[in-house]
Amino acid sequence: MSNFFKRLLNDSSSSDEEERNMWFAAAIEFERQNSQGSGSGDRSSRQYRYRDRVSGHSRLLNDYFVENPVYDETLFRRRFRLSRPLFLRILHTLQQHNDYFVQRRNAANTVGLSGEQKMTAALRMLAYGMSADSLDEYVRIGETTTIECVKRFCQGVVEIFGPEYLRSPNAADISRLLRKANQRGFPGMLGSLDCMHWAWKNCPAAYHGMYTGHVHRPTIVLEAVASYDLWIWHAFFGMPGSNNDINVLDASNLFANLQEGCGPSVNYTIMGNHYNMGYYLADGIYPKWATIVQSISHPQDLAHEFFAKKHESYRKDVERAFGVLQARFAIVRGPARFWHHEDLTFIMKACIILHNMIIEDERVDDNGLVAMASGNDDYDSLGTDGPVEVSRGPISFDHFMATNRAIQDSNTHYALRRDIIAHLWTLHGQGVIE
Repeated sequence: MSNFFKRLLNDSSSSDEEERNMWFAAAIEFERQNSQGSGSGDRSSRQYRYRDRVSGHSRLLNDYFVENPVYDETLFRRRFRLSRPLFLRILHTLQQHNDYFVQRRNAANTVGLSGEQKMTAALRMLAYGMSADSLDEYVRIGETTTIECVKRFCQGVVEIFGPEYLRSPNAADISRLLRKANQRGFPGMLGSLDCMHWAWKNCPAAYHGMYTGHVHRPTIVLEAVASYDLWIWHAFFGMPGSNNDINVLDASNLFANLQEGCGPSVNYTIMGNHYNMGYYLADGIYPKWATIVQSISHPQDLAHEFFAKKHESYRKDVERAFGVLQARFAIVRGPARFWHHEDLTFIMKACIILHNMIIEDERVDDNGLVAMASGNDDYDSLGTDGPVEVSRGPISFDHFMATNRAIQDSNTHYALRRDIIAHLWTLHGQGVIE
């Protein structure tokens, strides 16, 4: 308050109470007008927007979550990328894990945002890749709060569901994968392997050289293994875009369990020859290892041509998985607008986990019918159906090196490919595979 008004209020001549109140109100108004536009750090210059969060929550419930919503299950699935029961399952699990998604009252006893509003904002950003403030008009949530919701949602999904939906195949999974691979004519195949680049728009200038590769802009690499049903079993994310697929493979933990001697056993026989390591289909850039089978770029006879045709067809499983992942979650299709590498890692892993959860929730059998959770294709087979350890105790260094040499044995690679070619051609001659 200015010195003039202080002297005026303390003046003994202004003894009348009504007159003193009038001058006091004028002093407050004078100070308020002088404080406007005084700087961005001044609290009086900040604008408060009453968003009516309660009405936004009610509108969201009436549109999607009541018994007879405005929009049915089909529209819910299209806009949220997952079914309503799966949405509620994730929300309830997040609320038990983190009270940030529980609706509470603030210090002013005002009702805050509900869990449905926060999770809707996070899923809309992941699904549509839209800007943070575009959700304000419908969900009644601010830009900074939306960004915080996305970060907390992705981190919670990774922490809660990551051990289940980003796990390596266990014994039951491998049995199912080998059964399907045998039907395709590739005994011992565990999936297809490839890499995907995610552009990083807001990459710090100091990192541009390290993260810029053949696409001539900063990117981050995702290495993934996908099976016939587009389930992503392996996801290694974070390598700079200047690395090629071989560098990423050397840094990833794809064969870590196999090298350490713990993991499900894979035993199969092709053309009378026994093998004890599964393999992945990959393109020509990958090394000639016993656990990687590549196509033939220039087939010279009909058997090699038939093998190349089938190999390239089944290797597209991982490409299809990348396409479905980007179609479901546009945030990983467009350039990443977050600044920190850790945030991008949580976002990518959360999208993969949600992708696998959707596959589990909506998977179909060979006849196009929805498979029940108790069927043969049950992915939720943790607990007693865990990995079968090949070596229970700590392995020696010699055993580790021997296993590593067996994985990278090029002679086994060529022998395995010859057996697969002969096996496929035999099945083709019998009319089993066209």
